Amino acid sequence: MDEESESIVLGTLLAISGGLMDAYSYILRGQVFANAQTGNILFLGIYLCSGQWREVIHYLFPVAGFTAGIFISELMHLSRLHPVHWKQTILLAEAFLLLLVPFIPLDLFANSLTSFVCGMQVQTFRKLRGHPFATTMCIGNLRSGTVSLVNWLCHREDHHLRAAGAYYYVILCFVIGAVIGNALAPVTGLFTIAGCTVLLMVSWVILHFQHRKSQRSLDELDQF
Repeated sequence: MDEESESIVLGTLLAISGGLMDAYSYILRGQVFANAQTGNILFLGIYLCSGQWREVIHYLFPVAGFTAGIFISELMHLSRLHPVHWKQTILLAEAFLLLLVPFIPLDLFANSLTSFVCGMQVQTFRKLRGHPFATTMCIGNLRSGTVSLVNWLCHREDHHLRAAGAYYYVILCFVIGAVIGNALAPVTGLFTIAGCTVLLMVSWVILHFQHRKSQRSLDELDQF
């Protein structure tokens, strides 16, 4: 595969993983969003107003976990204390942490750990074909894809159409992940999240060989 194809495959796997994580936490872990913190904050505010403190905590912890994941990811990025590229380290950490989730009996802590992983992923992988994008949520991709589509309609420049296609493609992959999660949930139960571990490990392999094949410096991998 060429570099662009590898980047697209990596984005595909991560977006499917993002959709699967959200489906898992919502369907099997008390209707909490692992990724969509806007939804969690909305419910947090609703229950805060009605004084339902147990529900407030139920939605507050995933938000805190997501924030912590962003914090740790950026801290690892800036520390530069890694034998391999920091993104590979993040992928390994994500895969390992998600293996622990099925064994956590309390939804509160399971969701917090899943959201922590999502926070790490959204901060670490932010570009596809050179365009900013997210693998764990859709609102930014939907906005950017629609803006690119409007620009193509107005200017007829092919790069705008390609950008729009990339954004909508990532959204489709996210939906596919959610569909997979919904289909597996009745069969594999709490271990459905293990599918994300598989996707993340395949992503790690792609990123590893991507670097070895091209012999780029570690910094240049930041474009993916």
